[in-house]
Amino acid sequence: MSTIGNSSPAKTANTSTSPPASIPPPSVGEVQFGTLRRLQPISSVFGVDRGQCIDRYYIERFLANHTRDIRGRVLEIADNNYTHHFGGDRVTHSDVLHLVEGNHKATLIADLTHSEQFPQDAFDCIILTQTLQHIYDMRAAVRTLHRILNPGAVVLATLPGISQISRYDMDRWGDFWRFTTLSARRLFAEAFPPQNIKIEAFGNVMAAAAFLYGVAAEELREEDLNYADRDYELVITVRAWKQEAPLQ
Repeated sequence: MSTIGNSSPAKTANTSTSPPASIPPPSVGEVQFGTLRRLQPISSVFGVDRGQCIDRYYIERFLANHTRDIRGRVLEIADNNYTHHFGGDRVTHSDVLHLVEGNHKATLIADLTHSEQFPQDAFDCIILTQTLQHIYDMRAAVRTLHRILNPGAVVLATLPGISQISRYDMDRWGDFWRFTTLSARRLFAEAFPPQNIKIEAFGNVMAAAAFLYGVAAEELREEDLNYADRDYELVITVRAWKQEAPLQ
């Protein structure tokens, strides 16, 4: 459950879904691959060694758009960089979850698939970036998320759609899943009321190809990153909130 990337603030320009100006495709045999004609990626660590990871560009835009949800007692995975960066003084208590001992930032050592390891109705916000793909029983993990949120509290989750394997995680606890907006919605609807779930997707063919090669976000233009093509879901975001308790 590593947090791969940096925590620099992303720009919050609106994502464009309008098709760009049509450029005729090259004829067969005229495609010029240039520096992309290679069998190894430009960066094997998601581009973090070149700048901001492209998936983190989208993740941080998502969190920046929901800063008011990050408040009170906040739980984050692996570290609390996003908790402090986007929550600021709205955060009264910061918890960091890790699966195994050895992370000095962790305040909770527990497994999201075992809900009994967590206090019930405890957190006002859970930041869960790029984590569920590393949990084989993701359905149990989402049920735990619902159980440990306070009534009215929010989980802000991001999921990979198009991505290379994270070798670091694969060799430790696993890298099992990739998602679509449809699978994300059905997964969270097993635990949260459907009307309490908002799903979005970010990405396009250029951003996806660049991400797979390990190109950094700074190496693309904003308009290249901000155009959203529904057939190239690079990152899926989920905002889901627990139903308020009924008034007595």
